[in-house]
Order: sequence, then structure tokens, then C-alpha cells
Amino acid sequence: MGQYQRSEDIIANLSEEQFWVTQQNGTERPGSGAYLHNKAAGIYVDIVSGEPLFASSDKYESGCGWPSFTKPIETTHITELSDSSHGMIRTEVRSTHGDSHLGHVFPDGPMDRGGLRYCINSAALRFVPKADMVEEGYGAYLDQVEDLV
Repeated sequence: MGQYQRSEDIIANLSEEQFWVTQQNGTERPGSGAYLHNKAAGIYVDIVSGEPLFASSDKYESGCGWPSFTKPIETTHITELSDSSHGMIRTEVRSTHGDSHLGHVFPDGPMDRGGLRYCINSAALRFVPKADMVEEGYGAYLDQVEDLV
């Protein structure tokens, strides 16, 4: 497994939206994210640190307008914080090593898959296709990614 850390060089090269979402706790417009309708097999990693966050096998269509996942690929790569902005209490989700704002987690996910909905901004993610996982250093997570038929 790789060493994951916040990279100032990567942060300096983020798009305006990626910077706003990950560094300034922004939220992309619902329905606008690049990965909302992605159905390919692979994993989603933090765009800043590269730490593995979610597997395609845990992605589902929630109808909320953002990519939704039932669980993180590895809980140690996710930090959850109380968020009382916007007049409500929510649980913010951040990457542990990159400290990127990812989105929020809600208790209204599929009950048969744990009951959680990790509602995540595409702008905070980079998708690594299953075919590239070993080459990019994510081979240890292949068993968490489904084969497409």
C-alpha cells in the first residue's frame, strides 16, 4: 500500500471547482459531477492524496444528484466531523491524509447494505479503473471491486 499525504503541488494544479470543493468545503451542483453516472469497475481515490476511498461495488443510484456509496473502501481513510452549517446538523466526510472535503454521510442508505449514504462530490475524486489498479499501486483492493459482465 502506498503512502498517502496531502500534496501542495497537486493542490496548486486543481481546477477551480476541485479546489473550491476540497479545500474550501464547497459542493458541486447536483447532477453535474463527472462520476454521478459512472458504472465502470474500479475505485475512487482522493484527488489530493491518492488515498483509496470508495469501491465501485459500493456505489449505488440514490437519486440525490451526487455519487453515493454505502461504505468507504477502508474506514481509516475517512474522517467524519459534525457539520452545523446551513442551519442543519450533518456529518461531514473528509479524507484522512489529504484532509479534502469529500461530502457528507447520511443514515438513509439501503438498509440491506448498512443503511448509510455517503454523498460525495465528484470534484473530490479521481477514478482508477480496475484494469489500472495494480499498475497504480491499488492492487490490494482488487477483491473489493466487482467484475462487470
